[in-house]
Amino acid sequence: MIIPWQDLDPVTLDSLIESFVLREGTDYGEHERSLAQKVADVKHQLQTGEAVLVWSELHETVNIMPRKQFRG
Repeated sequence: MIIPWQDLDPVTLDSLIESFVLREGTDYGEHERSLAQKVADVKHQLQTGEAVLVWSELHETVNIMPRKQFRG
């Protein structure tokens, strides 16, 4: 189920995004990016609809994923 990111408290949203960024270990190419930059990138993807917040009832977890990959 998609969770509307706009419904979350801004502090909660930032914490979810930060947790996601820290566990993903994504390679950002030749230049390393700060945690704040990575969080801002993910937040922008949520705002543009490129990414979505997803609640997994099976695992009782929240994840962030590309909208194209979400099958709900």
